[in-house]
Amino acid sequence: MGISLDSLTSLYSGQATDASSTTNALENELTNTDYSNSTSEELMDVCKQFEAYFLEQIFKGMEATVPETESSSNSMSSLTDYYKDMTIQQVASDATEQGDGVGLAKMLYEQMKRNYGIED
Repeated sequence: MGISLDSLTSLYSGQATDASSTTNALENELTNTDYSNSTSEELMDVCKQFEAYFLEQIFKGMEATVPETESSSNSMSSLTDYYKDMTIQQVASDATEQGDGVGLAKMLYEQMKRNYGIED
């Protein structure tokens, strides 16, 4: 049982709506979740997820400034875009997990600890 090019292309075509739903889900989670009972580790994980999402959006904005080249087929272009998006997500996640990333997660973590009165 193999994966066809058409199934991957249709999977990618749903990515635009997935990005919007991901943004809405993240916003709902942040506004409707009480983090006062969270552990420091859970809180830092949420902050890292936010930083990775933030970096992903920055990288996608940067990538959008690169001029496009003509591709041979529409389905290959969609497939290439799909893998480009997956690579950007992974790079953003790796940048957050390794070292301090841009430091946004740490700043959010410290602020949320103060706001929710969480002790280390």
